[in-house]
Amino acid sequence: MTDESGEDFRLAYAPGVTPAKWAGVWAERLPDVPLTLVTAPTPEALALLRSGGADAAFVRLPIDREGLSAIPLYVETTVVVTPKDHAVAAADEVTLADLADEEIFHPLDDAIEWASRPGQPAFTRPATTAEAVEMVAAGTGLLLVPQSLARLHHRRDLTYRPVTDAPQSQVALAWPTDATTDLVEDFIGIVRGRTVNSSRGRAPAAPQEKQARRQPPKPAAQNRAGRRAAPASRRKKGPRPR
Repeated sequence: MTDESGEDFRLAYAPGVTPAKWAGVWAERLPDVPLTLVTAPTPEALALLRSGGADAAFVRLPIDREGLSAIPLYVETTVVVTPKDHAVAAADEVTLADLADEEIFHPLDDAIEWASRPGQPAFTRPATTAEAVEMVAAGTGLLLVPQSLARLHHRRDLTYRPVTDAPQSQVALAWPTDATTDLVEDFIGIVRGRTVNSSRGRAPAAPQEKQARRQPPKPAAQNRAGRRAAPASRRKKGPRPR
């Protein structure tokens, strides 16, 4: 997907990730290359990258990195989603031990990598986080998610609290290693905060500047005998006339 071929730059992103600020910078720097945003859970985003359906993607780690490059960007706080009238909501923050006796939903698209699932298993495993949020609202259990997903699925009857010792979700930018195009490099530069003139590989030094850097220093002046001429201040002076 290059601007020369007239195609847009396709960016996939996992639910909860907000690419708006980067998309705004893209529109300013590359107004002739449309940026198409595609929301896709991490497994689907990876499939898009490998099939050529997306040029880059914001995904949640860990991922299978075979054939892909990835830059970790930031880590999200894990929170527990709970009804506002639940006892958990009375605290400012909680630990996994505080949730040991609670029924916890673990949706099939769980964004957190668990070594050991917290709490007690709920009566079912919802297919999606959205369905799990609906079940929390019905008072049938609690849900642990990255904070951005709690905001994405916000409801007036629900709230969330940080879980201080829970595993966290890390967001990364990924792209096919063998398709690191100029446009991909441009987007990497935007995400990393590079200025328009500092994108890697986009502004080679001018030929005259390179020549000036390589030019060796001029040798000191020599006399006919091949010796260096002595400084004027050190040359022998003859007798002064009377």
